[in-house]
Amino acid sequence: MLNGDVSHWWHEIGAPTPRPELPGDLTVDVAVVGAGYTGLWTAYYLKKARPALRIAVIEQRHAGYGASGRNGGWLTNSITGGRERYASGHGRDAAERFQRAMNETVDEVIRVAAAEGIDADIVKGGEFTVARTPAQEARLRAFAAEERAWRHTDLTVLEAAEATARIAVRDTRAAVWHPHAARIQPARLVAGLADAVERLGVEIYERTTVQEIAPRRLTTDHGTVAAEHIVRATEGFTANLKGLHRVWLPMNSSLIATEPLPAAVWDELRWSGGEVLGDFAHVYMYAQRTADDRIAIGGRGKPYRYGSRTDTDGRTPLSTVQTLEGILHRFFPATAGAAIEHAWSGVLGVPRDWAATVGLDRRTGIAWGGGYVGTGVTATNLAGRTIADLILEHDSEIVGLPWVNHRVRRWEPEPLRWIATTGLYAAYGMADRAEAAGRATTSPIARIADVVTGRH
Repeated sequence: MLNGDVSHWWHEIGAPTPRPELPGDLTVDVAVVGAGYTGLWTAYYLKKARPALRIAVIEQRHAGYGASGRNGGWLTNSITGGRERYASGHGRDAAERFQRAMNETVDEVIRVAAAEGIDADIVKGGEFTVARTPAQEARLRAFAAEERAWRHTDLTVLEAAEATARIAVRDTRAAVWHPHAARIQPARLVAGLADAVERLGVEIYERTTVQEIAPRRLTTDHGTVAAEHIVRATEGFTANLKGLHRVWLPMNSSLIATEPLPAAVWDELRWSGGEVLGDFAHVYMYAQRTADDRIAIGGRGKPYRYGSRTDTDGRTPLSTVQTLEGILHRFFPATAGAAIEHAWSGVLGVPRDWAATVGLDRRTGIAWGGGYVGTGVTATNLAGRTIADLILEHDSEIVGLPWVNHRVRRWEPEPLRWIATTGLYAAYGMADRAEAAGRATTSPIARIADVVTGRH
């Protein structure tokens, strides 16, 4: 088994050819920190709208090195933090508009990929989420009832027989499905997007570390970049920047990928529609059937490293690999003989209230987008379009969405972050084990953890 090496997605397509480092001091109109989805989408839409802009993207390693090249490949319509959070502060109509925008953003990513000739193995099969215990089923049915009260959700409830006829997950009690999701190959998308922005005339400088973001100035290890606007698109690596250590907590997420599975196994699993797959556990899993017939399945593993440290190469603890392999075989017993060929991990950004944000401080010229908590493949596109409109002062509908300029308090200092995060995920694991053993209702341990984390 290959462990680390950034991700299976990058291993499949091969490491990118290195781009040049920043050659020295530079002056541009817009400087983007981070060549992941957020930064590249922002550069793309800015350059499309105003071709004369000089835009430079500064990346510490290579384009797509972070979460953009390591995620589970879910292009889905989830609003990080939930619609209710925004409805309480901005009104129900604002939350409805946000959901519609996320639905439309799934199709926008697919549209741009086609227009730019980016082959990212995209199949729009919707999102399929399964309940396998009585407590999970209760949460599923409560969730479905809540979703029906909102427009633009388009959710379908599948009873056990109908659900297993679609994807044969063992012990399925019920499932829900909605159409606003697609499977993607993440590294193909980010590599293609980087090439697309370069064709438009955007400069990408790699192997250049930004040490400090200040009003209209970046300090790097290769020189200073002056710009009228600076875009902070660093997501889970934000904690490495001076003065931003406690803005977003870098949460680890891990995946494994099987060897390609034979046709007989897929006949038994019936998973043929391109759906992305999740569940209603507290420490939830996420999976996809890849274009070459593997199962890539992920989960939190060891969620946090002391001091908000971030990884370098995606190496994953053996205990996490074993946990994910156990989930795979419980869901799909037919995979018991399949080899696990690759394991990897990455970090995602978690705000203190678990709600993503995008915005622009006109006084300093600094814009930002992130805190996606694992739902960023779609949200990054909406963030990039929104940042572009904010910088260009376009009075579009999306600049009025309720996540714009949303801010929350910082995370607690250490050791409180480590104690809380490690303890809370242990509590979620205990709750899942109690429910798997037969508990019919959601464990009170999980409800308490939800309150403490701010997830609900």
